[in-house]
Amino acid sequence: MNKILVTTDFSTYSRAGIRFALQLASQSKVELTFIHCYYNAKPTIWTQQKFDDFEKEEVAKLYTQLDHFVMNEMKKSGIDIKLVNYACVRSLKTDEAIHLFAKEHQFNFICISTRGAGGMKKFLGTNTSELINTSLVPVIAVPYDYKPKAIKRIMYASDLANADMELKEVAKFVKPLKAKVEMLHFSYPSETETGSKVTEKAFKHFQKNEIDVHLEKINLADTLVANIIKAVKKSKPSAVIMFTQHKKSFFERLFLSSNSAGFSYKTRVPLIVFNKVSK
Repeated sequence: MNKILVTTDFSTYSRAGIRFALQLASQSKVELTFIHCYYNAKPTIWTQQKFDDFEKEEVAKLYTQLDHFVMNEMKKSGIDIKLVNYACVRSLKTDEAIHLFAKEHQFNFICISTRGAGGMKKFLGTNTSELINTSLVPVIAVPYDYKPKAIKRIMYASDLANADMELKEVAKFVKPLKAKVEMLHFSYPSETETGSKVTEKAFKHFQKNEIDVHLEKINLADTLVANIIKAVKKSKPSAVIMFTQHKKSFFERLFLSSNSAGFSYKTRVPLIVFNKVSK
């Protein structure tokens, strides 16, 4: 059973992550933990005891608020989940606190809403980007305007490097949902004849395993993110899975691993990001 850590800052935009987590829970057995990060600065004139007492009262209020916030969303969704936990963590750096908590408590996924534009939405987007580019725990980035619906088909965007190993992770996520997998791969004009044969062989292999495969020629006039978004609009999957690689140079991270983070801001489809397996 997957353990999913769902983040919220009590804003309207953070409800999207809760909605998607509830949808997952309605289709498979998962344990949901809802986490809220906070920070109270200690007034210099207060004693440590006074601050500790204040902090204790404030945290108790936060747990109550967190429960009401989640239960309200659950009621609106019509999905009643019994296995629900809560956590309130004190930290100045939200993304680091979430990642550390997820690692220490062995969560399988971190679910977080993406931003819209400006204000609190920009803050949410910053945390999402940081988690995607640094977290060893897979991240589920949910568009702030996500509307719950049955998860029936997952698109797996692949460069075919380590595809066999990556598909094992994809299968573990998809199988409990009883959803279908659609693999998407873009070919480049510079691809050699040998490369084309390798790609063709890989696709025949995955077709035998009942995985829908789509090979498309990339439009070099657009970014990779733009190409993927066009494919998503055409296919209309329930979610997209991508793999990102953290151990890259600054240049590679800027132009390659940021594909997944950039994608999370420009689509209305939830994105599941795994740390890319190295050879």
